[in-house]
Amino acid sequence: MQDTQIIPAGFRQDAQGRLVPINQIKEIDLERDSIVNELLAEAKALAGQVATFKRKALGEVQAFVELSAERYGASLGGKKGNVTLTSYDGRGQLVRALANSVEFDERLLAAKALIDECLTEWSEGARPELKTIVHDAFSTDKKGNLATHKILSLRRMKIDDPKWLSAMEAISDALQVTGSKTYVRFYERNEDGQYVQLSLDPTEL
Repeated sequence: MQDTQIIPAGFRQDAQGRLVPINQIKEIDLERDSIVNELLAEAKALAGQVATFKRKALGEVQAFVELSAERYGASLGGKKGNVTLTSYDGRGQLVRALANSVEFDERLLAAKALIDECLTEWSEGARPELKTIVHDAFSTDKKGNLATHKILSLRRMKIDDPKWLSAMEAISDALQVTGSKTYVRFYERNEDGQYVQLSLDPTEL
């Protein structure tokens, strides 16, 4: 972040924080600066409107869910849980969804060690496909992050080996919920009867 400072008239500040006379800046650089700052300001304003709308939508959905529960004498504890609301004519639909952020703790290392032992013991009879699946499950992306869904998919394999089962138990125990985020999504039914999501993200246009 650059320190905020007063820019004298007739000058522009460059990326290194230096003050440069405008008459020494190429016209194309000034035009580039103008369009970036103009669109960035509009994007920030739009992002603020979307954020405000999402807070309003989540608040109204929660209020309706509580109202509906009160009709049956039920008291809801907190705002957890996914819910889908559909318009009376079935054309419009909104979904409130809770997405958890999960990570693995140190017990994943124990699981990996047990799986490696299994592969070593099965080396003569193990199918090459199994080795590929396991190695792919524990591979990381460019940022060093593991693919959670790939590791969890190993638990669906029907393998009765005690060591493998211990590894699967270690994977389950290693999974920790580190946070959650609530989303609200809007859908409209098209001519084919399929619900199509309305994008609130300009990058998806």
